[in-house]
Amino acid sequence: MRFSVLTQRITGVGVAAWQIHDRALAMREQGMDVLLLSVGDPDFDTPRAIVDAAVGSLRAGDTHYSDIRGLHTLRASIARRHRLRCGQPVGAEQVVVLPGAQCAVYAVAQCLLDPGDEVIVAEPMYVTYEAVFGACGAKVVPVAVRPENGFRAEPADVARLVTPRTRAMLLNSPNNPSGASLPMSTWQALARLCIEDDLWLISDEVYSDLVYEGEHISPASLPGMAERTATINSLSKSHAMTGWRIGWVVGPESLAEHLANLSLCMLFGLPDFVQRAAQVALERDLPEVAHMHEEYRQRRDLVCTMLDDCPGLKPVRPDGGMFVMVDVRQTGLDAQAFAERLLDDYGVSVLAGEAFGPSAAGHIRIGLVVDQVKLAEACRRIALYAAELIRCT
Repeated sequence: MRFSVLTQRITGVGVAAWQIHDRALAMREQGMDVLLLSVGDPDFDTPRAIVDAAVGSLRAGDTHYSDIRGLHTLRASIARRHRLRCGQPVGAEQVVVLPGAQCAVYAVAQCLLDPGDEVIVAEPMYVTYEAVFGACGAKVVPVAVRPENGFRAEPADVARLVTPRTRAMLLNSPNNPSGASLPMSTWQALARLCIEDDLWLISDEVYSDLVYEGEHISPASLPGMAERTATINSLSKSHAMTGWRIGWVVGPESLAEHLANLSLCMLFGLPDFVQRAAQVALERDLPEVAHMHEEYRQRRDLVCTMLDDCPGLKPVRPDGGMFVMVDVRQTGLDAQAFAERLLDDYGVSVLAGEAFGPSAAGHIRIGLVVDQVKLAEACRRIALYAAELIRCT
């Protein structure tokens, strides 16, 4: 039987990237000692107050259809949080709640891009971006970055890629996988570029609460950017809520209307009880959230310290996020081969940087998703493996 052309546009490298993680899971199920550092799923439990809010909502009978755009009270909380974080004056009518940031990126792409449009995306990029834009027939134009510059995009490099077909740019700061965040000067230059060339900016800010140095900058707050920026965020990483599937888009009211129409024909709203829980997450000062932030920072420091002086390895210290990129090129192996043998011989599962684009070639991504004892053991195994490779060269 025949399938649509869409099925070809949503497959590729991004799908294949998870194969090593799937293999690691299978090995663990067979009883093997495997440390899983290959997926960005927090190892913390969702804070109790959030869980209690969901349970209470269920018991109160919140099991019916909800507002297509999201509960008004939740959207108001999101708008208030956005105003406090970046100063951009927004209201609930500019917010649409969707099942996770992944869905939010997909929905925004569907509403902004036509077949043949180009979207500039800074490398290394999250593995699903290419399929998301491919789904609407748009072409990803990658911006190469340099590891020695902390994987940060340069405005001049972006400007050189703008063509008459360019419709938007997507930037993820702090970035997954590199953890790089962009400084104000870079955002100001990119904002000028968007305004001069009439481009949309899709700002993926899901790691904005996990910044360890400096401060997060939301580009929609810059002059002239509010009407052309779709800001995407979620609670998945900051509140250990990956499985709750709740995220949102903040943007111009006209974009919110289109997103609501798309949600109407595709989703028909989110569960009320999940939204009630999300509102508690946004409105309460939960000590567990601060603890998770500090723990991630300590895990980052642990990995960078343990691997910094190891032969064949060079960690790239991230500004934020929950990953550390490590340069393994001096071992003589490419990152995919390094990751495969690391799993087979040492029981540590990481992702190869090539899955995120050529700029990350020769690097592995280590997820900060296990406690410090397990993370130290993983670093010990990685260092042993690298030393073995160096001895054999």
